[in-house]
Amino acid sequence: MSYVIAAPEWVTAAAGDLAGVGSTISAANAAALFPTTGVLAAGADEVSAAIAALFGIHAQSYQALSAQAADFHSQFVRMMTGGADAYAAAEATNVEQALLNAINAPTQALFNRPLIGNGANGVDGTGEAGRPGGILLGDGGNGGSGGIGQNGGAGGAAGLFGNGGSGGRGGNNPAGDAGSGGLGAGGGLLWGNAGNGGAGGTSNTATAGNGANGGSAGLFGNGGAGGASGLSFATAGGSGGSGGNGGLLHGNGGNGGGSLSGVGYGGAGGNAYLFGDGGDGGVGTPGGVAGRAGLLTGDGGNGGNGLPGAKGGFLWGDGGNGGSSISAAVAPGAGGHAGLFGNGGAGGAGLAQAGADGGSGGWLFGNGGAGGAGGNNVGTNPGFAGGNGGNAGLYGNGGAGGTGGFGGMLGNGGTGGNGGRGGIIGDGGRGGDGGPAFGTTVAIGGNGGNAQFIGNGGAGGNGTNGGAGGSGGTGGLLVGTNGAPGQG
Repeated sequence: MSYVIAAPEWVTAAAGDLAGVGSTISAANAAALFPTTGVLAAGADEVSAAIAALFGIHAQSYQALSAQAADFHSQFVRMMTGGADAYAAAEATNVEQALLNAINAPTQALFNRPLIGNGANGVDGTGEAGRPGGILLGDGGNGGSGGIGQNGGAGGAAGLFGNGGSGGRGGNNPAGDAGSGGLGAGGGLLWGNAGNGGAGGTSNTATAGNGANGGSAGLFGNGGAGGASGLSFATAGGSGGSGGNGGLLHGNGGNGGGSLSGVGYGGAGGNAYLFGDGGDGGVGTPGGVAGRAGLLTGDGGNGGNGLPGAKGGFLWGDGGNGGSSISAAVAPGAGGHAGLFGNGGAGGAGLAQAGADGGSGGWLFGNGGAGGAGGNNVGTNPGFAGGNGGNAGLYGNGGAGGTGGFGGMLGNGGTGGNGGRGGIIGDGGRGGDGGPAFGTTVAIGGNGGNAQFIGNGGAGGNGTNGGAGGSGGTGGLLVGTNGAPGQG
């Protein structure tokens, strides 16, 4: 068997020599251009002219062939240069890999884990866990999906720096319980985002798989999102996984996973610690708890169905929105309150209940959140009232009241919610309109919010079918006008 040795520096040198040869030939051809193509006739007779023309034609043909040869020569030189570069890159890669192998060998032998490098993903269809990343630097591998009815594999852990692997999806099962998702792995101890939880599998005849929890971050990084549940065509669906917590110093909490059927529990949103936003609670009956904002700054997470929004951070941050109702058994959640600076969250809308109230604005500056819309009703029953708008702090406007819900065919529309109070400087919120009413039934508008010292009162909400409009809010004691009453 023959062996070929290729040294990149030799190939590069040969390419340089060939380029020099090509330059020399091109220079000689250029020097011969005018003496050979411009041969003059020896005499004025026709024979001399024909001989001179023949020499000129031969010279032009030679120059054309020389140009083609020069182009081929140039292409050949480029190919040799490219080959030398490819050989050099391959050698550099081999050297780098050899160096990494030497660095990783001790930790691989002691801990079965490299020092630097990413972990391998688990094989899909087996539920195999993802391999951990390097102890110093590297991302964890993602977990493999589960086989029939099998749980998904967990994500691989990160080291000091790196992202955690996401969990694998739970396996579907047409004739039995489905598998749950694999857990998301934590982010790097110093820096890195956590992995997401795997989604649950679907079952045709039995229990659906639950979504798995997302991993939590270390010092800096975001928590992983919780996995969504699977579906079941025979029983209630599974529950969503909880979102992971953000980094201790900075990072957002992960969102909770939802219950795809809307019947199982939603996953809780992950919490932030010092700086960061709380994760949203997942959809479900009831939904997931909203994640807490960072202690100093950050927005509160939105509540899942029927649960309140979380408070904003102490120094700065908006309150989260309250979760709406998706069943008669679960009332909507109120909007979260802001910190020193920020806006209150909106109240959740009712389904067969009154709308929830909006959250208060920041103590120093911020607007109140809007009230949620009231739910609808049937028969002779009135619609449900809208939620009240949240109050402002020192500076800011009150939140608007929520609209009342539809009444039944013989029932009044729901009353609009009242507008929130304005700040020391700020306007009152507008009252919510009464809900739609049929025939001779009516609905009443909500009252506008009051201003305090400087600001205008909020307008009253409109009534329906001759129902009374809401009263306008009073203007500020120093500067401001009263709000207009609502239309009847």
